[in-house]
Amino acid sequence: MPISDSLSDEERKAAQLGAVPDFGADTPLAAQLALDTKRTITLANAAFDRPLQTRVLTVANQKGGVGKTTTAVNIAAAMARGGLHVLVIDNDPQGNASTALGVEHGAGAPSTYDVLIGASTFAEVVQPSAFDPKLICAPATIDLSGAEIELVSIDSRETRLRHALRDYLVHRGQQGLPRLDYVLIDCPPSLGLLTVNAFTAAGEVLIPIQCEYYALEGLSQLLKNIELIQAHLNPRLAVSTILLTMSDTRTNLAREVAQEVRDHFPEQTLRTVIPRSIRISEAPSYGQTVIEYDPASSGALAYAEAAREIAKRGAATTSNEGEQQ
Repeated sequence: MPISDSLSDEERKAAQLGAVPDFGADTPLAAQLALDTKRTITLANAAFDRPLQTRVLTVANQKGGVGKTTTAVNIAAAMARGGLHVLVIDNDPQGNASTALGVEHGAGAPSTYDVLIGASTFAEVVQPSAFDPKLICAPATIDLSGAEIELVSIDSRETRLRHALRDYLVHRGQQGLPRLDYVLIDCPPSLGLLTVNAFTAAGEVLIPIQCEYYALEGLSQLLKNIELIQAHLNPRLAVSTILLTMSDTRTNLAREVAQEVRDHFPEQTLRTVIPRSIRISEAPSYGQTVIEYDPASSGALAYAEAAREIAKRGAATTSNEGEQQ
């Protein structure tokens, strides 16, 4: 039955969503197709909610291969597509976030390393992404691999990133540039000084957790480190968001892991789950996020919905240049 032209956009979306049948776990392919159709309808021309103040989120998990960088760049890209102004700080010497956003990060390029050692400001190193001018990136170069050692002898080594980011947010206001809605900091898979700087600079932590057997392994140590940061360097820091990644809904294991995470962190865990996706894996080889590479794919739709959910939730704690003291 055709949907009446007299309906409002919201009524039209509700009618379209109601027309999509539901499928159970016993038909996973049909269920995924129905979910993708619902996400496509919901996200069509959707503008994301702007926070009252700049939200700074550190994307962290010392366990490697859980999708930290993939999460950071795709959440950022989805937010930019939803009309928000976003900065990604690549704080990982591998520079994968810089690659995915299509920004120059060859040896010697101005980068996060220069900011941390005080040789440059964020205003001097940020570049617009190839995806959207509302999405900008402070790239990482191989020089960042030596920063852990160099920072040891530098004053206020744990708070270098916080002060530089605060100055940059003030600079944008003075220059009449649009206020940043979100800052996402991509961290290396470790708990060294680079990650400590990211925790100190942020108001929130976003933890990607892979839907695998060892999902919660090491998470207790990460949470203990966050508590130490809260106690000594950044009392405003909070674990606001947990995102389940690399889920294969055809397996009982993925569903069991997801339920275990939700049982432990019911308030922080997003409803949206990121599926395993060839498109997500392929996108970086083209210097793109999956949001740009294949916006209609299951992975892109899931990240877009996760970004929208983060935006709608609002900040667990707000962070802006006035509070980052």
